[in-house]
Amino acid sequence: MFENVLGQPVISLLSSDISGGILAPSMLFSGPQASGKGSAALELGRVLSCEQTGAWNCSCPACARHRQLTHPDLLLLGPRNFSAEIAASAAAFLRDPPVPATRFLFIRSVRKLLARFSPVLWEDDPKISKLNPLIQSLDENLDELDAVDPEALTKTVDSILKISFKLEAEGIGDRISVAQVRRAAWWSRLAPQGKRKLLVIENADHMQDGARNSLLKILEEPPERVTIVLSTAHYEALLPTILSRVRPYRFIARDKTVEAQVLRKIFRDPREQVDSISLYLDSFLPVSGETLYPLGALFVASVAMGSVITLKRSGAPLNDPLVSLGKYTAPIAEAAGLGRPLEDTKSLVSKVLEGADNFELRSRFSQFLQSLLTLIGESLNARETSLQVAGDPGALAYRDIWRAAVREAESAVGTYNLSPALALDRLASELKRGMVSHGSPRLMETY
Repeated sequence: MFENVLGQPVISLLSSDISGGILAPSMLFSGPQASGKGSAALELGRVLSCEQTGAWNCSCPACARHRQLTHPDLLLLGPRNFSAEIAASAAAFLRDPPVPATRFLFIRSVRKLLARFSPVLWEDDPKISKLNPLIQSLDENLDELDAVDPEALTKTVDSILKISFKLEAEGIGDRISVAQVRRAAWWSRLAPQGKRKLLVIENADHMQDGARNSLLKILEEPPERVTIVLSTAHYEALLPTILSRVRPYRFIARDKTVEAQVLRKIFRDPREQVDSISLYLDSFLPVSGETLYPLGALFVASVAMGSVITLKRSGAPLNDPLVSLGKYTAPIAEAAGLGRPLEDTKSLVSKVLEGADNFELRSRFSQFLQSLLTLIGESLNARETSLQVAGDPGALAYRDIWRAAVREAESAVGTYNLSPALALDRLASELKRGMVSHGSPRLMETY
């Protein structure tokens, strides 16, 4: 068992706990992205449900349904980047269509997305009626994959990719809702159809406040025949009350040699070395993560320029941290061929949307927002280094302004389903208002 999780010493501990019958009812798998946490959680569910010995190649009905992610005793929730894995799996499948392993990899990657739309989680949610045509179309395409003529295979796979991207963008928010955690709690108290149920909550740090409280109730009194696995890449972001109720299993960052081994074994990619699995998966998406950094630089430089212009027109003094934002980020945008900063917010938003393919992959919007915070940190750190100062109050204030605004924009899109276009427009306006206010509180009264 766990043969599909490579280079993780913690797997020995997990296997030992299973063999010794001392597995905790609730666990936390923490570690970097793409370190095998999700694969380990799904394999754990298969082993615990196995009707025989839990062997890797077991062919019992329970193991077969777990491998296909269709077992009724398995429930998955939580946001993650599905599109990158689906796109990479599709590429592996098209490289070797006759190989059963690549077909299985592709179908399973799509099933991970479809599992998020279990009727258990979406009961009485009016949004599901809009998503059902996409879900049904995706199911039908997967069922017909074997019957597709080889010459039409690429077209069918492309169709599956487009539907998957759209379903993720429209149906997967950035935060785990209270309603879904409550439904998962209700499901967990029903008797299993097999030996044992598995509830997996990925990226458990991405929860609404009310959802955390609902989760605590499950963890305080876990149902007898349910195993709960939380996962996170940010251990410190979880509440201490949650951490105290789960057994931790820490996954490590694997070296490049092991990551290349994972790609050869799982994705059948022959390359000898990779920078990281996350970057590898990312490279198959229509808009790469590397594109977002210079787009973020353009956004920061434009917002900074707009704030500077407003302050200059009013005769208010400029402060160094604000000026440093533009000086650091504008050259990055220009070097990427994006041109100079834009004063007009509408033009700025249009250019960012064009460069990011309108954020059709909704996970890209979150990555774009994170690139903004990265750029803010880099520019202000560079200024402090050049001046040999640390903890400048002005710089700290600008960091806080950007963090608060970015957090609000991420919530608006991920939780309340606001369009990225509107969110960016509001974000630019809010940031300009905040920086002008910090630069000149008197001017803010008329801004």
